[in-house]
Amino acid sequence: MKPRQRKQYFRNMKRSDDSEREKRRKRRRLIQELGEQRIPYLSPADPGFQELWDSSYAGLALRQSSALPDGLHERVQSALITFQRCGCLLRDLVRVRDRDVFTAVSRALVGQPGYTYRYLDTRLFTIPWHCEGEEGQKDEKEKPCCDSDLRDACKALWELNQFFCSDVTQQTNARGVKRSRSDTENSEDTPGEGMCEESVKDRLLEEKQEKEKKEEEEEDSGQGCSHSSPPSSTPPPDVAGLVQFNMTLINYMDPTAMTQLKEEPYYGMGKMAVGWHHDENLVPLSPVAVYSYSCPAEPKNEGVTEKDGEEQSKDKEKETETEGEGTSKEELKKEREGLEKEEVQKEKACWRVGLKVAWDIHTPGLALPLQSGDCYYMTDDLNRTHQHCVLAGDTARFSSTHRVVQCCTGTLDYIQKRCSEALENLHTDPEKNTKSLKSLLPSTLQHIEDIHNEVEFEWLRQYWFQGRRYARFCSWWTKPMEQMEKDWKEMERMTQLLLDVVEDENTAQENRRELADVLLNALTDRQQHRQTWRDSAAKGLVKLSASRTLVCTQLKRREEKRREEKRREEKRREEKRIRGEASD
Repeated sequence: MKPRQRKQYFRNMKRSDDSEREKRRKRRRLIQELGEQRIPYLSPADPGFQELWDSSYAGLALRQSSALPDGLHERVQSALITFQRCGCLLRDLVRVRDRDVFTAVSRALVGQPGYTYRYLDTRLFTIPWHCEGEEGQKDEKEKPCCDSDLRDACKALWELNQFFCSDVTQQTNARGVKRSRSDTENSEDTPGEGMCEESVKDRLLEEKQEKEKKEEEEEDSGQGCSHSSPPSSTPPPDVAGLVQFNMTLINYMDPTAMTQLKEEPYYGMGKMAVGWHHDENLVPLSPVAVYSYSCPAEPKNEGVTEKDGEEQSKDKEKETETEGEGTSKEELKKEREGLEKEEVQKEKACWRVGLKVAWDIHTPGLALPLQSGDCYYMTDDLNRTHQHCVLAGDTARFSSTHRVVQCCTGTLDYIQKRCSEALENLHTDPEKNTKSLKSLLPSTLQHIEDIHNEVEFEWLRQYWFQGRRYARFCSWWTKPMEQMEKDWKEMERMTQLLLDVVEDENTAQENRRELADVLLNALTDRQQHRQTWRDSAAKGLVKLSASRTLVCTQLKRREEKRREEKRREEKRREEKRIRGEASD
């Protein structure tokens, strides 16, 4: 990653607190403005549902279960059940509104080997796809990193991912062609006729880049869409490339085990399994594809026998036959209302995805029921301008959410290169077996300490805290993380060497001051992060393994040892001085 991109990345991380405060302020304002009222929302049974979908939610596409290839449903559903049976689906500890909370949903991340996904201050580590030709899935003893059942499950999800890559591209391109034709028909007299194909492509790409830049600025400042946005223009098919989803987040939700499901607050849509949100850390304007699988539920008879059911159906037929003879308009109205209520109850019994325009109380929301095996796509800029939630049904549900994650700083290859950059400044004398720093330039040392912090807080702590739970099922990350810990220990040694240089009286005074500033800034930042982890541990939320407590034990003992050695050295000097005076 380029230095400018890296600087922007860390600047965005620092802005996250301000962005979260801005979101909370907007949320409070919306709730105050609404009062006791509810914003309307539409379901498929409501008039105007399709018109609302076309005008305000055009980036949403539903693919019914019949659209998937034969046999894929069975393999994918078997894979999801395998993940649950193996115990791979686990709840994550995340940070929401400055609080550490466990997710109600159990999850696992499957994707490209060595990739990670960061959300809500938590980093997830992929269990790799086990597709044909994939390398790096065996340990030193040539043993597979996963057992055969889990490998087959991951391979089935990779097949689903391949289908989504192709199908989402086709759907997006088909919609782009349709819009292009519509735009051409509506703008025959507008300037720009006769532009060559290359200039059209250039203009579209320039507009897209300007739009993405503007969207990133708005997203950094916490801005949302306060009105219903028309469908955004999509490049023609030959400009749009093939979608490449690089991972999927597997979710499992059982409403019977969720004791504290919150009611949807704005529309009254029902119980939420997952609250309103945008998907984080995705490539701008990239699509999201979701596969939904509702586990079969036991039929509920509720005391109604087959005979009773037949009698009730006969009674209904008789009532239908006598309609118009003695039935009043009021009774017909009540009957229609009763039927509508039944439809609503049936709808709420199945899982639904809810969508709304972000920070907007004027555009009605959308609630889309999902049958088992259905898929839906969020394309164009829908994930940025809109928010979505998951509304709980009556049965347990799996989902496989395929996405194009922004991985410029989230791959094993990236962090290994960062470690190599830092360790290049460490020199080892082979004869004396001593170590020293090659360069004492403040800029170089600052760069190394930044890498030191990144390795510890963005990778090691995240892995040893939550990521290593998956080592029971998949050993892919074990060796790389053990090596990374060794590199981290070398960086700890480099920090100690820098401290020795600063404390050395033979070091030039001006250099000592500059080096001390670098060291103080790095250690202050590091201490603040470590204190955050200690605070979480004190609350009983972070349960670190005693053998992997990177700071609370090793660093404390090392610091105490260093102080003890310093006291002994001072004592020896004092004794030597006293002996010298006595001999005189």
